[in-house]
Amino acid sequence: MEFTDSQIQRYSRQIILSEVGGKGQKKLQDAKVLVIGAGGLGSPAALYLAAAGIGTLGLTDGDVVDLSNLQRQILHTTDRIGVPKVESGGQLLSALNPDITLKLYPEHVSVSNILSFIEAYDIILDGSDNFSTRFLVNDACFFAKKTLISGSIFRFEGQLATIKPHEGFPCYRCLYPEPPPAGLVPNCQEAGVLGVLAGTIGVLQANEAIKEILGLGETLAKHLLLYDALDMTFRKVGRPKAPDCPLCGPHPTITELVAHEVSCSL
Repeated sequence: MEFTDSQIQRYSRQIILSEVGGKGQKKLQDAKVLVIGAGGLGSPAALYLAAAGIGTLGLTDGDVVDLSNLQRQILHTTDRIGVPKVESGGQLLSALNPDITLKLYPEHVSVSNILSFIEAYDIILDGSDNFSTRFLVNDACFFAKKTLISGSIFRFEGQLATIKPHEGFPCYRCLYPEPPPAGLVPNCQEAGVLGVLAGTIGVLQANEAIKEILGLGETLAKHLLLYDALDMTFRKVGRPKAPDCPLCGPHPTITELVAHEVSCSL
């Protein structure tokens, strides 16, 4: 498929990068990315993926827009309070880039539906706000052999990792074998989060997805990126494969998707 004159103009600043060019832009156009969660992380990630020209962009979330979301969830506006988040987000994404194909799923991921959701996509971005979904997404991507870009935020700190155990890299459970018990971490509403922190980590998730699609730079699959918004510091720490990982280790004890009781993120 050839680019139209308007598409060439739209993506011109990307295409003139020698590392991208027309071939790279075509890879973005052919790519299929699913964003799980249209909240603090999913909002900036989806916006930049749409702007970059990702050909097929999926968005799944079962919530509706609430006034308390608007401090960080930039896909939504005050006049859309009470509207399903994927519907609200879809309006803005379509207005930003009508060339892309949007697929909207107005429901939360679960054991019963996640494999069908991720089946058609190349890369999955996890923008969920609880450990139970985070582990479910990791396990589903492992079984489906999908690349996962996982982000999380808490108060003034963020984490980012690329998960590709199907290529020999560690999975999320190599770092965190099991989610913490419900009630051990602060309540999602009580802990709080700096709004712009969500923007920082969400944009970095989009950046890592684009790198994976284009095959550029160094993958984050061997490391965990830690960001402190107060100190303005980034740290990369090693994330080796766990020899006794219950999911991707040589003697796995997790052989099918399981549901965990909800606990908050990070």
